Amino acid sequence: MVRVAYFPDSFHEVNGVAHTSRHFEQYAERHGLPFLCVRACLKGEGSEGDRLSRDGELWRLELNRVGLSSFRLDKDLSFDAFFMRHSAAASQAVREFGPDVIHITGPSDVGILGAWLAWRNKIPLAAGWHTNLHEYAGRRVDWLLRMLPEIRRPIARDAVEDATLNATLRFYRLARVTFAPNRELVEMLQQGTGRPCHLMQRGMDIELFSPARRTRVADGGDFVIGYVGRLSVEKNILYLARLQSEVAARGLRPRFLIVGQGAEEAWLRENLRDAEFAGVLRGEKLAEAYANMDLFVFPSHTDTFGNVVLEAMASGVPALVTPSGGPKFLVEDGVTGFVRPEREFAAAVELLMRSAERHAGMRAAARQSVMKRGWDEVFAGVYAGYEDAVAPAREEL
Repeated sequence: MVRVAYFPDSFHEVNGVAHTSRHFEQYAERHGLPFLCVRACLKGEGSEGDRLSRDGELWRLELNRVGLSSFRLDKDLSFDAFFMRHSAAASQAVREFGPDVIHITGPSDVGILGAWLAWRNKIPLAAGWHTNLHEYAGRRVDWLLRMLPEIRRPIARDAVEDATLNATLRFYRLARVTFAPNRELVEMLQQGTGRPCHLMQRGMDIELFSPARRTRVADGGDFVIGYVGRLSVEKNILYLARLQSEVAARGLRPRFLIVGQGAEEAWLRENLRDAEFAGVLRGEKLAEAYANMDLFVFPSHTDTFGNVVLEAMASGVPALVTPSGGPKFLVEDGVTGFVRPEREFAAAVELLMRSAERHAGMRAAARQSVMKRGWDEVFAGVYAGYEDAVAPAREEL
């Protein structure tokens, strides 16, 4: 039985890494697997110091981030430049737990600590690729590039992305085995690191996310277009205002439901007319919000997977996504939703709004497509992948 020390970038926050990490811990607990989860506390927690708790085979170590040494990556997520101050507490927990493998989810403050402990203690390292950091860097540097002549901006953005990708791949070469959420990234990591890479997709709670959660009566009234996720520039969230205008030009007036928070919320509230902003929702309230949508629109070009797309489809909501990134692998174009460039989004919306029969067929197909996506299958595959890290270490003994 492989003993796993897991160092996630994010655990308590609202994002895909945190969502997956919580399910990973629950999987280990359900199956009685020896599992140490080392993660950062939520902002404002952990002021009393490092907290190690044990519940049978499940160990948890909560480490605090300090505001003075942290800078914000998103509304609820920070990077603590001096997180290595926790090295003594983390080292002690790792020594006592005795992991066979340390698994990190990226080059975050927590991930760097995990990678250092793996190197120092000669423990095999596994690394999951959850975020296209190079693409995020390209989107977030756009505001700086406005100072350049327009013809130079794409060149500078590509240079930033290339430099970030090369640096990230160098970090991932520290691992003996890697995991990625879609086939394109699996191939990229294998070529870029020379390490074996396994597909690690996402599971789904089909009992929670279900069309049965719908409370809005389908009476031929409003057509609701929904979005769930961070309201940040790398999600291409500002496009929703343009989509609203393009659909209005076709004589249609759908209602927008926005679930989430982020730096672009104020802009959206000002520019997305008559939209409902529900804030951050969890559990049954989130499931109800999905089920009350008629179409889920996800304009991101940078997501590696798209948990929210699966959740929408499980709720019986067809999804409209771009041909970039991981979500395109989740949607069957014309069957469970649409995989289209932005210039065709408005036409896809119109098609469903004007054809109740087509819309009903897509709702049923979307739900059916996710019925066999369970978390247990996902994490069983991860444990199988650990053998690529653990087996060579056993041979060295």
